[in-house]
Amino acid sequence: MTKPFKGIINLDVRDSVPDWTPYEQPKAPPGAPNVLFIVWDDTGFGALSPFGGPIQTPTMQRLADDGLRYSQFHTTAICSPTRASMLTGRNHTTVGMACIAEATTGFPGSNGHIPFETATIAEVLGERGYNTYMCGKWHCVPEDETNMASSKRNWPTGRGFERYYGFLGGETNSWYPDLVQDQQFVDQPYDPPKDAAEWAEGLGDKYHLSKDLADHAISMIADAKQVAPERPFFMYFCPGANHAPHHPPKEWADQYKGVFDEGYEAIRDKILANQKKMGIVPTSTELGPINPLAGLKSVDGKEQSPFDLVRPWDSLSEPEKQIMVRMAEVYAGLCSYTDHEIGRVIDYLDKTGELDNTLIVWISDNGASGEGGPDGSINENFFFNGVLPEMKDNLAMLDKLGSPETYNHYSTGWAMAFNTPCKMFKRHTWEGGVADPMVVHWPKGIKAKGELRDQYTHCSDIVPTVYECLGIEPPEVVKGYTQWPLEGTSFRYSFDEGAAETQKPSQFYVMLGTRAIWRDGWKAEALHAGAPSDWSHFAEDQWALYHVQEDRSEVHDLASEHPELLRELIALWYSQAGQFFGLPLEDRTAIEVLTTPRPQMSPPRDRYVYYPNTLEVPEAVAVNVRGRSFTIAASVDLTSDASGVIFAHGAQFGGHALYIKDGRLKYNYNYLGLAAQELVADAALPTGPCVVGVEFTKSGQTPAETTGTFALFVDGTQAGSMQGKIQNGKFNLCGEGLNIGRDGGAPVTLDYPGSRPWAFSGGTIEQVIIDVSGDPYLDLEKEAIAMMKRD
Repeated sequence: MTKPFKGIINLDVRDSVPDWTPYEQPKAPPGAPNVLFIVWDDTGFGALSPFGGPIQTPTMQRLADDGLRYSQFHTTAICSPTRASMLTGRNHTTVGMACIAEATTGFPGSNGHIPFETATIAEVLGERGYNTYMCGKWHCVPEDETNMASSKRNWPTGRGFERYYGFLGGETNSWYPDLVQDQQFVDQPYDPPKDAAEWAEGLGDKYHLSKDLADHAISMIADAKQVAPERPFFMYFCPGANHAPHHPPKEWADQYKGVFDEGYEAIRDKILANQKKMGIVPTSTELGPINPLAGLKSVDGKEQSPFDLVRPWDSLSEPEKQIMVRMAEVYAGLCSYTDHEIGRVIDYLDKTGELDNTLIVWISDNGASGEGGPDGSINENFFFNGVLPEMKDNLAMLDKLGSPETYNHYSTGWAMAFNTPCKMFKRHTWEGGVADPMVVHWPKGIKAKGELRDQYTHCSDIVPTVYECLGIEPPEVVKGYTQWPLEGTSFRYSFDEGAAETQKPSQFYVMLGTRAIWRDGWKAEALHAGAPSDWSHFAEDQWALYHVQEDRSEVHDLASEHPELLRELIALWYSQAGQFFGLPLEDRTAIEVLTTPRPQMSPPRDRYVYYPNTLEVPEAVAVNVRGRSFTIAASVDLTSDASGVIFAHGAQFGGHALYIKDGRLKYNYNYLGLAAQELVADAALPTGPCVVGVEFTKSGQTPAETTGTFALFVDGTQAGSMQGKIQNGKFNLCGEGLNIGRDGGAPVTLDYPGSRPWAFSGGTIEQVIIDVSGDPYLDLEKEAIAMMKRD
């Protein structure tokens, strides 16, 4: 974009002619439209009212009624890959995102780094005179780059966004989010309801992430428009909804009382009837079985993961039905509340005269999620720790579901229903994982209003479409990097030609061991259960063939009728897998995937030293105490009123903390929110300099937990012990890191003294040393004392 200087330079400025053209800010053409991408999370094709679902989304309905709905829009089946594909206009493996950024494997198609040769739309539009903003979930940065020591090259501000407010990882707690503003971790601006009791009183002026993100979106737009009202913007708005944890204001969940009482199978039937009536699916569409992969086994006899099974509604007891219904109400409440908050952004655009010339694309990043398992879960982290939730734990939290005391996720039954009429759910390349809602709204550029479009589209097609709408040729060079070709196909042709034939030639799919290829209305699908199936033997898989132009639910396998077509499509899949970096394939267990060694800022070491008055250390780069013996020693100088958090890592849904309350040292290891193992020192703490800490000695291990002994120490003397267990998997998929002298997010325990962030007071914390070398505790204590004396 650099322009040559065309002025005249002489000895005297009086005889010279300036040329400001090379130095001016880029300017968009007059009348250039704003662009707004809205990306829902984990929202199935049949969940929302504009697509026949029971969940009311008036804002999305408003845009659909004045724009277009696409009934064959598709994604990659999971978060990061869809977002990377959408932002760049290429396939997810081309841009290094074969899976979520936390689960990549170190290959060209699976490394978590979007190549600079595949510029984001923000980078392109920023060079063409657009302000570029992002609010919400990013999830396009590898874990080792999500900390204060790392390069920020893959943060939103490094990939073309001038301003950013949101969270970097794949999910966050809507009550206690892990917030970043531009390139800095920040605290949320005010407090959420402190517990389930306060949550039950109504949200009022309390904090919720959806509200906060809408506030910031409006402010970002307003900040620039008041200075340069003619300057267009690109905004990428990605609320945490509807990803777990499902955290709605209680009053919004209560609006759905009675809506889901019939159960997910009956609701599924109603959704399909609505979809047929609305013309969203062919009238011949049928529903498949609730467990469509039942009986499918690997070549060595393995069945699909029990996590992915659906329990028949009639097999549930009445209490089980009650909790299942409440899970759906809570999910629906979060969805409708977030739609309401997005409505404030849309209303602002309308009020300021910007709405008609704002090209809005509203999608979900994948189908509804089955990560809650057959019973649903009060803590989604069970899934990532390989633990199957038990119904008794869910039932005990019925009245608190969705409150700050849960990290909840609905069951696979609701995932199935909200994906109606599609097979399976998120993480799978079956239609339940990749078929999603899309609404396009642009009154100034689209004549049609409230119409359906049936053309086959994919998230990689969105950027080529926007470029065509804006009259932009894909740049050959961005930021000095020669660009790879776009791989998506513009669907601009469909805006005003509803009956136009699909122009997309084919679409490649691969996700966690599942894989498929679409071409000309036909889809070939490998019969392979996705991760965490651990099946392997990919070359021996059988493939199915579906005519998805008519059979949206993939119930009629036509492989035996069209063997030549199937062979041709399988060959095409392998060809495109090579072209788009789609290999190697991955279907290992969740713990194996998430704990695979990956780059770190600093090599793993035996001892880590942390200090107060510093920002949170994300779990990806914090000391790893999972499934191993460890010791924690804090060098402190205490007064008689010492109180508060010394060390905290994780949250009440998985984490541990060392703190002082009522003059006593306390330690809490919260195993997945199921077992708050609390150890209290048997004597009051001394005043003055001392070393306090805890030691865990491992004695046994299963795939789900590690058992051993916890012991508290004060100045070298054991002050209490207990038997307990710790997690083998992460405390959280992302976020909720390690803090010294405070607990900045969701608390590890509600037993902390004081109020958020439960900061330490009554003395000083010099440092906290965490040892994972296996050395005896007293060696660590001596080192801490020596370091404190040197200070």
